[in-house]
Amino acid sequence: MPAADTIAEVADQLFAAIESSDTAAVGRLWSDDIAVWRVGASRDRDKARALRVIDWFVGATSERRYEILDRVLFDGGFVQQHILHAAGRSGVSIAMRVCIVIKVGANGLISRIDEYFDPAELAPLLR
Repeated sequence: MPAADTIAEVADQLFAAIESSDTAAVGRLWSDDIAVWRVGASRDRDKARALRVIDWFVGATSERRYEILDRVLFDGGFVQQHILHAAGRSGVSIAMRVCIVIKVGANGLISRIDEYFDPAELAPLLR
């Protein structure tokens, strides 16, 4: 299992990369065999498909900011509650409450993501 400071560093790097539109950095933080699940999905996504979602989100928004409400580390990962604030390129804004469970492998790469949020809160970005 990775050390707690490694897990916290991976968490900080992940959210900072998304905030700064650095999708390549996101990809470097994920293991090649990562499994990503979000509420409403019938199955896990692989790395390529999950990165396409990140690319879409970064492309659909001009600004992103994570307001971290709580983060709890556990052996091999962390649980975080946050509000994702984002400004869409069309001028709309969202503030979406999210709970995310992330597992980090012994190699320091993210191996699994389970994300819980109300998908309807993304609707303004789809217009």
